[in-house]
Amino acid sequence: MEMAELGATQRGGVNRAALTPADIEVHSRLATWARDRGFTVEIDAYGNQFMRRPGSTDAPAIASGSHSDTQPTGGRFDGISGVLSAVEALEVIDDAGIVTSHPLEAVIWNNEEGTRFSPTNLGSAVYVGTAPADIMLAATDRDGVTMQSAVQTLREAIPWAGSRELGASMAAFVESHIEQGPELEAEGLDIGVVTAIQGTRKFEIEVIGDEAHAGTTPERMRRDAFVDAVRMVTALRELFHDPDDIMRFTVGRFEVSPGALAVVPGRVFFTVDIRHPDDATLARLGDRIEPVCGQTGSRCDVRVTETRRADSAPFEGAVPDAIETAARERGYSYKHMPSGAGHDARYVSEICPSGMVFVPCEQGLSHNERENATPEDIARGAQVVADTLLILDERQP
Repeated sequence: MEMAELGATQRGGVNRAALTPADIEVHSRLATWARDRGFTVEIDAYGNQFMRRPGSTDAPAIASGSHSDTQPTGGRFDGISGVLSAVEALEVIDDAGIVTSHPLEAVIWNNEEGTRFSPTNLGSAVYVGTAPADIMLAATDRDGVTMQSAVQTLREAIPWAGSRELGASMAAFVESHIEQGPELEAEGLDIGVVTAIQGTRKFEIEVIGDEAHAGTTPERMRRDAFVDAVRMVTALRELFHDPDDIMRFTVGRFEVSPGALAVVPGRVFFTVDIRHPDDATLARLGDRIEPVCGQTGSRCDVRVTETRRADSAPFEGAVPDAIETAARERGYSYKHMPSGAGHDARYVSEICPSGMVFVPCEQGLSHNERENATPEDIARGAQVVADTLLILDERQP
């Protein structure tokens, strides 16, 4: 639990935003570990860190890793367990004296959580070219520090590290992560073989009525934004009800204005987050949000704005097949499952075959200081990563 001490909170969690001193210390300690093992360390322009064990050929690397940054009230396992699983995998393979054809890499993707520099998953997104590097490096945190300046601070902490070109090729990528949900624990399973990252659409909805006196305005004459907003949320909840429990529908913010005891609300703002692994389903139902809100509102005006849309990312072929083989041969119980949360593997899959290993976390808690996973579950995930790297080394060109 050494890494959990870096950015530790009083309630047992971790607050370690991207490239803050605590996060840079994680990078530095792991870079030193890699150098002491005889591995090379490279950092790219966005602060992603690559620790490489050489192979017998100059083939592209097979990589594993995740992120080291956390939410402000984050847990001890989200992201960093995947980084350490990759580190452990390289270590046991090296200790066994196994010669691989491909180089093997442990990766720390920078700024996955997006709490200091928005939005999320930028390290992997910049690396593969989905997000423009120049714009993202110019982004500032709340104190006016640019990402470029933060990366320079990282480089100064590890001055001996080499440089990596953004977008340098990889043969394959596997990411281990706590599930961040309750299914594996509830079903008593050891491993999740991730089939896809769910697609997502996010909306902001503003309901506009008229503020009025709570005692003197008759019901029939009110334009009550709260009443209409509640009707809209109820109608949307019915629209997105899924008997198979695959669709995810969340109203994460609901703000009533002016929020006074004796005033009929004149404005309500709320957000909608929908997720589904099938893009066609996401498109069809997401496109119904605006008409449903318009039809449900009785007297108020409504404005619907889509703020973000990301298609699903299926994981197919070599990597999930290798993960399943590794779990089966170890005798671990497993299931195929989609990921409801976004992960770096979603972006890395745009440049090479990719996949994910899920391990159980207690009560499904994540982004929470009570987040926890057992040593046995983390160890099984790391073992699957090590085996998967070796299987891919045999199978990948």
